[in-house]
Amino acid sequence: MSFWKDASLNLLRHAVVAERFSGSHQARFLSSSTRIARVSHSGRTPMTTCRTALSRNQRLWRQAETPRSLSATAGVQHGHITPPKLGEEINVSFIDKDGEKYDFQVSEGDNLLDIAQANDLEMEGACGGSCACSTCHVIVEDPDMFDKMEEPSDDENDMLDLAFGLTETSRLGCQVLMNKELDGLVVRLPSMTRNLQASDFQTKK
Repeated sequence: MSFWKDASLNLLRHAVVAERFSGSHQARFLSSSTRIARVSHSGRTPMTTCRTALSRNQRLWRQAETPRSLSATAGVQHGHITPPKLGEEINVSFIDKDGEKYDFQVSEGDNLLDIAQANDLEMEGACGGSCACSTCHVIVEDPDMFDKMEEPSDDENDMLDLAFGLTETSRLGCQVLMNKELDGLVVRLPSMTRNLQASDFQTKK
């Protein structure tokens, strides 16, 4: 009899403990749900906003994983010169500072700076061909060919005064435009250039 009584008491204790555990767990769950509801209604961060942000992040992640095709644009050629038309070629030669001679056929209207840069010759043109420096200084080999050129402007003469190794037949390459009368022109590149620009002499305010 005592055995059954003790067994009944143990079963009763387990039932009470189980009930308390279930009740406390449910209370914690309800408490947590209540806190979530309070946060949602308090205007802090609604659950729908969290789900929307998660969905947006997932889309961005998928986009980042998707390989993208790349395209390349062809670079602009140095010098911006156009190949001459058949039968309209004009011949011009450059002699570099080492004495090497380079012969080219060019179009009417091309200037010596663009021709040199298009063919990777050492002619700097620091001002971009705006007649504001002397780094495209060239020396015309034939005085008779020099006389066929248009007279240099006052701006060109001012820049030539800054050039290294100035001669009677010196010109700025950016100011010499090729034409039929200059067919066969030969110019020499000076051994050095002096990078002085017009802006170096402007009065600073």
